[in-house]
Amino acid sequence: MDIPIEQKRVCEKYCATFLPTDDREKIGVAYNAKQGILPINGLRMYPEEGTSGWFIWTGEELSDDPEFFVPYHTVHIEEWLKDITKYLGLAPGWRFLVAGDYVDVWFDETLLNKETDK
Repeated sequence: MDIPIEQKRVCEKYCATFLPTDDREKIGVAYNAKQGILPINGLRMYPEEGTSGWFIWTGEELSDDPEFFVPYHTVHIEEWLKDITKYLGLAPGWRFLVAGDYVDVWFDETLLNKETDK
């Protein structure tokens, strides 16, 4: 799979702006993401200081624990969550949820507010 092409297709499907995530940028990933828990959730805020703006977690609940997210380079996500890499071209303000064959992608304007917590 050519990841940038797949990412562009996802953006076209949802009428979203394409903003690629560089392999060297960091993504906040929940400590439980490698455990195969569903659903897989993602949201993108504005990128800053070497980060992509992406936060990825699994399960039904998003924790407010400051240790919940661990920074990983994007290239590592492809190793153990490759099913979601095609969504990482969505611009800030977009979310996704993947649970097997079920996929939901939507725009959440509240993510663009600098005061918003994840």
